[in-house]
Amino acid sequence: MFSPTTKKTRLFRTWITRHPLWCAWQVTYRCNFRCRFCHYWHDPLGLEPEPPVSRFADGARKLASFGTLLVSLAGGEPMLRTDLPDIVRAIGKYHFPFLTTNGWLVTAESARDLMAAGVWGVSVSIDYANPGRHNAARGMDDAWQNAWRAVELLSAARVHKWQRVNVMCVLLDDNLDQVEPLIAMAAKRDAYFMVQPYGQLKTGSKTFIHHGPVGERLVELRKRYPNFLSNPYYLKRFDQFLDGGVPGCKAGRAFFNIDSAGGVAICVERKNRPIANLYTDSAAVIHQRLRAASKDNTCTSCWYNCRGEVESLYSAKGLWKSLPTFLKDQGPAPKR
Repeated sequence: MFSPTTKKTRLFRTWITRHPLWCAWQVTYRCNFRCRFCHYWHDPLGLEPEPPVSRFADGARKLASFGTLLVSLAGGEPMLRTDLPDIVRAIGKYHFPFLTTNGWLVTAESARDLMAAGVWGVSVSIDYANPGRHNAARGMDDAWQNAWRAVELLSAARVHKWQRVNVMCVLLDDNLDQVEPLIAMAAKRDAYFMVQPYGQLKTGSKTFIHHGPVGERLVELRKRYPNFLSNPYYLKRFDQFLDGGVPGCKAGRAFFNIDSAGGVAICVERKNRPIANLYTDSAAVIHQRLRAASKDNTCTSCWYNCRGEVESLYSAKGLWKSLPTFLKDQGPAPKR
């Protein structure tokens, strides 16, 4: 197993050699929520057999030939997999494992297991400071209450300074006024805050897109709240995305996606167009095909964290602002 220092060194080498830095790895497409702005919960991939832990271990070892990666374990709802701590442990031998969850299934025991397994960071999705609005958007009674309970349990279960708990907010058409209260609520629970704008690729609907400028407001909030982690380079481009899109997407070069069956695509929203398979193709073939597929990509339809935060690393100013987010041994979030 690589030490944290070795991983950081290898991550820098990955950046220098222009291999992908970020991998979104969907451990399942099953989900216990029915969110109005996401259709993954009825994705046909949710019916596919899910690979055992041994497959994740083999895949993580193969990806290590790229260097060390930031690996986001998501879904669906990844906590539906009872072997998730073992998956985190297998990937954490070589990479930085992160996790995104709706928080519903987090218990004191599972929180301790995830932190002991070496998860680098856990993000809990919360979009509204108002319980009723969040519950309605997520299609589950008590979704808000359980999400905050998960934040508290995960914060209490940390065993390393470098482990971080985040509140992850999707900026929607009606929740800009909720951002500042959410930041403050996260700080009270020793958690950080990050935000990304809704993109229509998941649903095909423009209903939930925010209208009007937001970048200046978000950057101002980041200056005021030390637990607001989103990169200002990334935040400043929200308005450009909302007003037509940010060109120059680096999908396939800076980041890529692996679905729950091992299919490799240049991004999470192209999971239905895989260009290779992690379990049957060599690392060299995967890298070659990712680079080839990225050449024809002119998409401007998202500005997710997995794109914008990673692309920030390719700007000198963005890289400088991102280093504390990804690499610093931060411990509990600073309170305002």
